[in-house]
Amino acid sequence: MITVVIADRLGKGQNVAKGVEAAGGKAVVVPGMGADMRLGDVMQQEKADLGISFCGSGGAGALTAATKYGYPERHGMRSVEEGITAINDGKTVLGFGFMDQEELGKRIVETYLKKIGS
Repeated sequence: MITVVIADRLGKGQNVAKGVEAAGGKAVVVPGMGADMRLGDVMQQEKADLGISFCGSGGAGALTAATKYGYPERHGMRSVEEGITAINDGKTVLGFGFMDQEELGKRIVETYLKKIGS
């Protein structure tokens, strides 16, 4: 089972988590305000496969995780399709503007599973 850490600047992410779980993944939602800045730390603790960060710019948490831990990231995304492309390009940390949508979590996990051949 793949593990996806979801970290939202405003402490949200529950809808994305529902999509992750619907696709067969384990979702870990980082609680509290400013959660996006703890994305990489929680990914390390959970030994996560993927991380999804949400903030206004779509970059802070993803860039912090990449800088601190070396995760391949893409940030500034605003659509599910951009996230799918990033997964197919080998990125494991995805930075989005505020998009707490079940479809995002579901399609990201489905794409990742297809890419790794599960």
